[in-house]
Amino acid sequence: MRTRIKICGITRHEDLTCAVDAGADAVGFVFHSSSKRFVTAERAAELVRNLPAFVSSVALFVNPEPQFVHSVIQIMRPTLLQFHGEETPEFCASFEIPYIKAFRVGAPGMDSARSLKQSCQQFASARGWLFDSYTPAYGGSGHTFDHAMLSELLALESGQRAPIILSGGLNAQTLLTPVRQLRPWAVDVSSGVEESPGMKSPPLIAAFVSAVKKADE
Repeated sequence: MRTRIKICGITRHEDLTCAVDAGADAVGFVFHSSSKRFVTAERAAELVRNLPAFVSSVALFVNPEPQFVHSVIQIMRPTLLQFHGEETPEFCASFEIPYIKAFRVGAPGMDSARSLKQSCQQFASARGWLFDSYTPAYGGSGHTFDHAMLSELLALESGQRAPIILSGGLNAQTLLTPVRQLRPWAVDVSSGVEESPGMKSPPLIAAFVSAVKKADE
């Protein structure tokens, strides 16, 4: 199986082009105003206007108001939504667009494999479960988490399970072992391919994609 790749926190045309040319399967846009990677819906719409076929656009939210999500959908027309806060399953499913739900491993109520599993199973309608580190910044921190907890979760009797997306502190140097051990459907990177927040590095993107391919061998 090939591990899919999402490059998140896109803010510039040149970074979008670099990610697509390197082989990214998806590009993410952050609609959380506290993030250094925040973009407006109008800016995201401009960036994705010439996105080629078979590359998905992902709109990332953190505890948004419903009308804000609707406005982004209307202006940008994303392929997927990603919810990174404490949103309910009903909220995430209410927009009639496929969504990804992020879980911050180690957060209160998600500090053991069993409690994490219980949180995940509430979101059976999600197209993917994304596992990130627990930090106040809601992603993009560059911090990793204890992958042993995720291994334990995957070893539990799973029932219905959404595709696994691995995030949190990934870069070309750190992804090899967790990708080989956990075999996620996809990996999601932001700070691990940046020169500074919101400014991607073409050499780091190329190295990241190459490392994912190496992990898949």
